[in-house]
Amino acid sequence: MVTIKRHNDQLNNSSNNHPMEEAGPHKSHHEEKIEELIKKEELLKHEQSEKRYNEKEIKNVEKSKTWKASAPLRNVRSFFAKITGRTKALEQEQQIKQLEAKLVETKNQLYETRESLHEATLNQLGIHASEAVQLVKEKSAEGDLLPYIDELVTQKKAKDTNYTNALRYAARRFMNEKEMYKRHVYEKILPSLKVEDIPEFMIRVGLEGENPVALNQLSSFRASLTMRMRQKQLVDSLPEWVVDDKERAYAFMDKLGVRRPWTSPEKYTYANIPEKSGVVIKPVDGAGSRGVYLVYSPTKIVDIKRSTNLMSWDALKESMAEDLASNWVEEDQWSMEELVLEDHEQQIPASDVKFYCFYGNVGLILEISRVPELKYCWWTSDGKRVRTGKYDDDIFKGKGVSPEELEMAKEISLAIPAPFVRIDFLRSRDGLVFGEFTPKPGNYDEFDDPTDKWLGDYFAEAQGRLVQDLLNKKQFADYQAFIKDTTNN
Repeated sequence: MVTIKRHNDQLNNSSNNHPMEEAGPHKSHHEEKIEELIKKEELLKHEQSEKRYNEKEIKNVEKSKTWKASAPLRNVRSFFAKITGRTKALEQEQQIKQLEAKLVETKNQLYETRESLHEATLNQLGIHASEAVQLVKEKSAEGDLLPYIDELVTQKKAKDTNYTNALRYAARRFMNEKEMYKRHVYEKILPSLKVEDIPEFMIRVGLEGENPVALNQLSSFRASLTMRMRQKQLVDSLPEWVVDDKERAYAFMDKLGVRRPWTSPEKYTYANIPEKSGVVIKPVDGAGSRGVYLVYSPTKIVDIKRSTNLMSWDALKESMAEDLASNWVEEDQWSMEELVLEDHEQQIPASDVKFYCFYGNVGLILEISRVPELKYCWWTSDGKRVRTGKYDDDIFKGKGVSPEELEMAKEISLAIPAPFVRIDFLRSRDGLVFGEFTPKPGNYDEFDDPTDKWLGDYFAEAQGRLVQDLLNKKQFADYQAFIKDTTNN
């Protein structure tokens, strides 16, 4: 029976392991013992420090001229103390008890005040999450949104700096402590720091010793893919973006011998698109399902985005004109390609199967069913259904993929010199049909944290293997030939 699991953000430095169930918020008995020992040793150090300070102060007082000159007075006090006897002693004992009780109360109040002050100091510029949306709405309605954005940016930077400085200092306090303590504290602090804010001495502990601190908390698919976009800005062309173009992608698949839909070489306007059955009509430069139509026949056409049925070719043209008028489609340029069906008799359109590929490894597989309603199913490469934080409200039990289909995605991924690309297929009645390459999946920031870190490990590991292959002079012959052919054409 297929089970649903949730990713674990601990991968033991191996991106080939599928996610395990999260451990939950409870600390282990071992962690509790370590924290208890750390607390006791901290208190002991504090007491010893206080004792040394007091002893030093006593010595300074005893050496002072005032103390020496007051010796006769102290002797007189001692004499009168003996005379007054037990009555005075009892009164003093009662006063001492009262003072001690008052001292305890004062210490408690001081502790509470100090804790509140610490929280206020670190969060003095913050706002509650529940208030944020309402505040933005109010500022927008008042026409003050842009100044408010400037204010929020300043506040967030200051708040982040306060917390970062406090955590870095806390980590530094354990630099010379026992290895067990240091590891425990660093692993507690690491997840809360941005990669660029982690001090070198904490990273060093992850590279040294017999039992180094795990650095998997630093991995992030979001961060890795975002930095890849920055690389694209800097160098313009990246290998995975070369095949982002649909026609180029089909040419590459032809070279690899992978099945893909037939396409019409012409481009059309909505007014002159020819009447044809068994085709998909879509914008040349479209994204998502806007402007995509499944044409079973001239009297049975499905508008994918609106989830409506059109009963004539004129209705199709009217809907395409509306797409342009509403800017759902920016340019009046349309292409036509084969309509791939999963079930020809019942005219069920192909479901989508999208492989998140990391240079020869598959991290996740997204299966999408669009009929009768949009539903999603996530898989790991070893056939486990998982939740990822995306589409959790619209999940269904999909069909999964075969070992042969998984291997095909891996082989295609290995043919492209890039750490990540999503490879999208359509499921036909007789197997997968290539759809497109997606270098930057939409809303990739919506994965939950465990999934983000897990895929981040895949990304980092893929980068390492790719560099090694390049150093070993791997040629990527099919890719190079494809680049040459498309450049000459």
